[in-house]
Amino acid sequence: MIHFLIKRILYGFLVLLGAVVVVFFIFNVLPGDPVNMMAGQRTDVATREAIAKELGLDLPIHKQLFHYINDLSLVSIHEDTPKNQNKYDYTPLLHAGKQVVVWKIPYLRRSFQSNKLVSEIIVENVAGTFWLALSAMSFATIIGICLGIFASMRQNSLLDHSIITFSVIGISMPSFVFGALMAMIFGDLLSDYTGLNASGSLWENNIFGDRELKLKNLILPTITLGLSPMTIIIQLTRSSMLEVLSQDYIRTARAKGLGYYTIIFKHALKNALNPVITAVSGWLASLMAGAFFVESIFGWKGLGSVTINAVLNLDFPVVMGATIFVALVFIITNIFVDIFYALIDPRVRLK
Repeated sequence: MIHFLIKRILYGFLVLLGAVVVVFFIFNVLPGDPVNMMAGQRTDVATREAIAKELGLDLPIHKQLFHYINDLSLVSIHEDTPKNQNKYDYTPLLHAGKQVVVWKIPYLRRSFQSNKLVSEIIVENVAGTFWLALSAMSFATIIGICLGIFASMRQNSLLDHSIITFSVIGISMPSFVFGALMAMIFGDLLSDYTGLNASGSLWENNIFGDRELKLKNLILPTITLGLSPMTIIIQLTRSSMLEVLSQDYIRTARAKGLGYYTIIFKHALKNALNPVITAVSGWLASLMAGAFFVESIFGWKGLGSVTINAVLNLDFPVVMGATIFVALVFIITNIFVDIFYALIDPRVRLK
């Protein structure tokens, strides 16, 4: 297991490095001048040159990439100056002349628009996205498994065909289209009956200026974001249940006179859920990424809405930082999923 874990971490590091390189080159070929964004159009030449030097934009592209990776690294090399000490807030590990090897928190640079640290922007907004993704995953898992079980118990019936049709429609419908319809119908036209809002966040200020938890604002974004994974879980659960129900030990249980629901929920379900658990456990990171457009539709305060605004304003450090953060969440989640699956399925350990 230790060898397996080390290998997965190494693969994860290589994937993250590849993501950093791809993201860097993508955003360095897009139009937009960071100097203009930070200094304004009417700034004198000397100021513009100073800003370009501060950002490293006066260097060749390969050196810019090296400096960006160096900024992101936990262990990196910098000139040991008070300015760098304040900028990176590092702990020196090894001195070599003017250079020093340091341990530091990854430096994602600063927003072009607000000059705020990108890491602070991510920390302030990631909680909203996380709770939305977790809520959508819980909704999709519970409803998806229940509907999948009902469909398998009534194979080829009207209920089964209706659930399959619903799942096909759910998979086919884009989240932003479904979200717009949900916001318009239940958050606007029928808001007097549903009590829901077309936009809102998890925490909002009341008339006294105090923050209040608004769980009802979570309902429509949760359903919108959870629709696609829910339909996949329905089909996974149904297919897996039908396969398990055709096994010999299920026929033996029936021959012994065990009750129908005892066979379904005590014997078949726990064996049918392995592929479902595997799929669900890796979806939290996917839903965090998928929440970006959903947050924009419902005015949800989270990392997604901040990133979309940064894209519209060409605030590249924020977009790059958010993209790399989501890639890191994907990698860490996949490592834990592999470990979890190896623990619950002995066949994986044997392989």
